[in-house]
Amino acid sequence: MDKLFKALADGTRRELLDLLYANSGQTLSELCSQMTMSRQAVTKHLLLLEEANLVTVVWQGREKLHYLNPVPIGEIYERWIGKFERHRIEALNTLKQALEEDSSHE
Repeated sequence: MDKLFKALADGTRRELLDLLYANSGQTLSELCSQMTMSRQAVTKHLLLLEEANLVTVVWQGREKLHYLNPVPIGEIYERWIGKFERHRIEALNTLKQALEEDSSHE
């Protein structure tokens, strides 16, 4: 998890993830053409994203295609966000039911 949060902490890496979300399966050259940094810098960021399991690669001939792996982000949601979201949804549902009961008694 530490590698995951470290990877997500950087704006450039989040931008790369956004690019892969919009069009998964891009080559390094395609990603570099959309970034304002050197090829070496993009490569370095992609390696950190791979280590965090946020990006997976598939070799197609001599080309290395980069794909977004949404599973780790889903795990973050389930572990840290979803449980808080559930309580809020339950509270809203309880409020809705109470308001519906009050309006039916009028």
